[in-house]
This record gives sequence, structure tokens and C-alpha cells, in this order.
Amino acid sequence: MIWYPYQQMKTMRQPYKILDAQGVYLYTQDQKLIDSVSSWWSVIHGYKHPVLTRAITEQARRFSHVMLGGLTHEPAQLLSDKLAQWLPGDLDYCFFSDSGSVAVEVALKMALQYYMNQGERRRTKVLSLTHAYHGDTFKAMEVGDDEDYHFILEAYGEKRDVIHIPTRIDALEEAFAGYHEELNCLIVEPLLQGAGGMRMYDVSFLRRARELCDRYGVLLIFDEVATGFGRTGNRFVADLVLPDILVLGKALTGGYLGHAVTVAGHKVYGGFYGDDPEKALMHGPTFMGNALACSVALKSIQLFEEGDYLSRIRRIEEITRREMKGLAHPGIREVRIMGGCVCVEVKDGTLLQGYQQFAYERGVFSRPFLNYLYAMVPYVITEEELVKVLGVMKEFFAIRQP
Repeated sequence: MIWYPYQQMKTMRQPYKILDAQGVYLYTQDQKLIDSVSSWWSVIHGYKHPVLTRAITEQARRFSHVMLGGLTHEPAQLLSDKLAQWLPGDLDYCFFSDSGSVAVEVALKMALQYYMNQGERRRTKVLSLTHAYHGDTFKAMEVGDDEDYHFILEAYGEKRDVIHIPTRIDALEEAFAGYHEELNCLIVEPLLQGAGGMRMYDVSFLRRARELCDRYGVLLIFDEVATGFGRTGNRFVADLVLPDILVLGKALTGGYLGHAVTVAGHKVYGGFYGDDPEKALMHGPTFMGNALACSVALKSIQLFEEGDYLSRIRRIEEITRREMKGLAHPGIREVRIMGGCVCVEVKDGTLLQGYQQFAYERGVFSRPFLNYLYAMVPYVITEEELVKVLGVMKEFFAIRQP
């Protein structure tokens, strides 16, 4: 029996069984559904894209996987070279892993060991944001701040090595003033906090964070697992403010295979490079640099570049703002839109009960959570399809009683 994610198995409703998928559509036995959440924000090119399918099948004819311990292969080399060329600044050194959570763990481990390698053993604390979500592995949960997902950590008592602050510059400055000698890094989901409620904030916070990290010698980590590849309307938020370490996943492979990468700048890499074996990064996921994943990631990046996806995303945002303008209901707290993301936050999550089935019956797959109804559509969606997704949202609120 499948043990499903984020579900009480005894009381969960039966999940929709998908028989096929094509473009932006999922197919069940009795329905054709627009996937409005891109399979947890990853399937940016849609399903069954011939270029991506071909990349996997052609690589599989050669080999599907070999370990990167003592071995290497062309797909991993080409992808690391492409990312070094494609990413901003000096983000040149790619450490591959098999999921976003693990890639975050690697980033946090890099930050801690970077200072240990220099003999700075006081720098054990991490600065993070309130409402942060960085994954469900243990250190990723610790730097997160979402009691709905990570309440299990209460078993360990109060966090000792993580400080959470809101996305206000005064709070940022106060934290650096008080803790800068103990901090090894600041980790953020830049501009858009995903599972913490699709919360959006201004780039000025990140610019000030970069200044303070430089002043006090603290590493800046951008977790762009969700925000990367255009979701905020920027190719990467790292194009606006350069971090020391960048974490990518989800859309890295176009959502076709689980894979992620932690990309370090020259300063961080240099903190490990030398003759001393004890300064090496002792980490190695079995499936890091998987040949199938690297091959499809290369083609996914090519599609993103050649398809002028940033223009597509700007158009998605324009249509979304037009269609959602004036949406009002006494139960709505706020409507937030940024790039390829729209979120309707309600005051009481019970208002959203029944929405998933309501949308299903109208040809849209959606997965609201807590107080948040949102859409992060595939970038290949047409205007007609996007209007339908947004129209179902509006119809739901129009018929719901206050």
C-alpha cells in the first residue's frame, strides 16, 4: 500500500488516478484536467514533451546511471559546464544530489564546514526567515519555520542554532548586529516563500542581506528549488542579487526526474580545495549526477532558452492580473501575484473545503493547502487554458457563502 505524503492515511480521500498526461493535461478515467500546480511546481514544459522524452530514452540506450565516486560521465560534465556558463557571477561549482531537500542539506553543510575549515568553530548558527520552508529532511526542517509541517521537531525542544526573522530590513539588521560573530549563513527562499504560504517580499531585503553578509563575513544561500527557472518572473532571483551558494531542483529536469544541484561560488569552493583530505566535503548521494537526469536537464534548459520562457511568464502574469482584478469575498485576506504564481489567501481555511473536487469537476487539478489557494501553471499553458484555471477560482468564491 502506498503511504501518501502530507496525509492522515485513515481519513484521506481517495486520490485521483492518472492514466495519461500530455501538455498541461492530466487524464483520469473520466476527466481531462489542467494541472494548475505543475506537479509541485516542476513540470514547466508540460507532460510528455518529445524533446525531453527523447533525451531520456537516448541516454538510457547507453546507460542510465553510474556513480560519481571514482567515475564520471559526459551528461554530468555537460550539465555542470552549462550551469557554470548559464548562472550569474562565479557560481561555477556544481554538487549534484537527488532532491531539493538533500541539496539544501548540502548547502548548509557546506556553510558550516567552510568556516570549520578555517578554524572558525563559533559560527554554528543559521539565520533564516519566518514562514520558511526548505524541505522535510532534518536540517532542512530545522531552518524551516512551519509548524504545520515540522511540528515533530518539538520533541527536541527549542532551536539553539537557528534564528528566524521576518522579511523586514530592520529585523535583518538587528539579527546581524546581535549574532554576526556566530552566523555561518543566511538562507532564504528569495522573493517568494512557497510552502510557507506563497508569501512575497521585495528585493530590497535581499540587497541589504547581501551587504550585511559581505560586511560580517557570512555566507548567503538562495534556496531557488521553487523560485528558480522563472517562477518569480526572473530567470533566477540570483540574477538580481548574487548568493554565495545557490540551490536548484524541481524544474531543473523539467519535472521529469528527481534531481537537484547545490552550486557554490569560488570563495566557498576555495574553502575546501587543498592538500588536506580533512577539508574535503564528505557527502555523496548515490544517485547524484544521474545520467538520465543530467541529460533531460540539459534539454530542459535548452527549451527554456530557445522558447523565450521569460516572455511567456510575463504574459502569464499579465493575464493573471487581468483576470483576478477585482476578485472580492469577505473570506479573502489577500490575492498575491508574482511571475508564474498566484495565491488567494483566505482568513479561514475551512472556506477552501471542497475546492479540489469542485475544480476537478470543471476540468482543473488543484491542491489548496491550509489557507492558500494557488496556481503555478506550466509555462506552455495557453491563454484560454489559464483563463479557465483562474475562472474556476473566481466561480468558487462567487458561489461560496460568506
